[in-house]
Amino acid sequence: MLSTRGRRHASVVVEPVARGLLRLGLTPNVVTVIGAVITCAIAVLLIPQGHLFTAAVASGLFAAFDLVDGTMARLRGGGTRFGATLDATCDRITDGALFAAITWWLIFSYDAYPALVVASFVVLIASQVTSYVKARGEASGFTILGGLVERPERLIVGLVGVGLQGLGVPYAIDVALWALAAGSVYTVVQRLLTASRNPEALERIAPPPGTRDADPQGAASR
Repeated sequence: MLSTRGRRHASVVVEPVARGLLRLGLTPNVVTVIGAVITCAIAVLLIPQGHLFTAAVASGLFAAFDLVDGTMARLRGGGTRFGATLDATCDRITDGALFAAITWWLIFSYDAYPALVVASFVVLIASQVTSYVKARGEASGFTILGGLVERPERLIVGLVGVGLQGLGVPYAIDVALWALAAGSVYTVVQRLLTASRNPEALERIAPPPGTRDADPQGAASR
C-alpha cells in the first residue's frame, strides 16, 4: 500500500539526496548495489549479535536507498530495464538477509517457541513469493498493483518490531512477526486472486520447448 501512496510525500527528502549523489558522479545502479550490500551487512552482523535497536535504525536508513536510486533514475530521464531488474534482485536479497538474520536470532538468542520460528520462516518465504507473483503475473501481461503487505510495510513492521525489542519492549518481535506472517500470506492470496480475475487469465500459453506438444521452433500448438 505504501509503495503506491508514500513516494510523493517522501520525495521532499529523497529528491535532494538523489540530486546530490548524481553530482558526485554516482549512478542509480551503483547506489542500488551499495545500499543492498550495506543493508545486508547490517542485518547479518548486528542482529545475530543482539544489537537490535542499532540494526533497526541503520537498516531503516539504508533501506531508503530503494527510493533514492529510483529518484536518481527519474532525474536522469528514466530508468532502464536492467536497472529495474537489478533493483528488484537486490530487494529480494536484502529482504532475505533481514528475515534470515531475525530467524537466526530467534533460534540462538531469543529461545523462541517453535511456532514463532515457523512464523518467521513464513515471512521469509512469503516475502519472496509476494514479489514473484507480481513479477510473473506482469510477465504474463496482467496488471497487479498494491496489496496489504508490500515491501515498505514489511520493512516498517519488521524493523519497528526489532527496534522495540532492542529497547526492551516485551514480545515486540513476536507481535511483528505474527502480524507479518498473516498479512504476507493474505497478500500472496490477494495477488493470486487479482491475477485469476484478469480477462486473459484463462488464455492458453505455449508449452516449454522440448515437450511433446511444442513444435520444432518452440512455438506452441494452441
